[in-house]
Amino acid sequence: MRAARRTAEGYLRATFPWYGLDGAFSGPRWLMQVGTGADGTVEHGSTGHGDEPSARGELATGEKERFAVVVTVASNPLRRSSDGTGVLEATSVSSAAWLAGSGLLAYSWPGQMDHTLRDDWLDQQTEAAWELADDLAGPDWSTLSLPVDGEPTPFHYRESEFGWVLAGSTKDGVHLGAYGRGMSAYGLGFSVIADLAAYA
Repeated sequence: MRAARRTAEGYLRATFPWYGLDGAFSGPRWLMQVGTGADGTVEHGSTGHGDEPSARGELATGEKERFAVVVTVASNPLRRSSDGTGVLEATSVSSAAWLAGSGLLAYSWPGQMDHTLRDDWLDQQTEAAWELADDLAGPDWSTLSLPVDGEPTPFHYRESEFGWVLAGSTKDGVHLGAYGRGMSAYGLGFSVIADLAAYA
């Protein structure tokens, strides 16, 4: 229980609202991790829903895991770094798409791939995910409307052999990304997490 509380600490330090799947989802919920800037400011984090994925995914268990992960990214304008020596890139929907795409890759493992080759594969795929996230208007993405706090919200959406990725923005001033496998993205809805205890 102490580990769960310690995990929640980073989420509680955030100055923005966290999002997860809305009340229509009745399965398990769990906290993942937060990402912080050099000054310790919480900038993004993820919440999990369904089966906790393993790094080997379905190849390890012999079964298809069913999960959806929601990534919340603080909306930050272009800003100076904390030490005053440079400028930090503004966050955008592309930031959420990149975090979601690379998150899905972390739980993907192509069949017939030797363990030693995976790092090279992951590097290549991560680079590809970055390029895709940078081109949300491109042909690899379609548009999907899903409810956020009950309001229809447009998302950029794409599928791959490893699962699906989507990204959009909320009226609360955060960017949302999500990725999953074994659960259809089409039936999902998102809402602000009122109580992190549901995830701890």
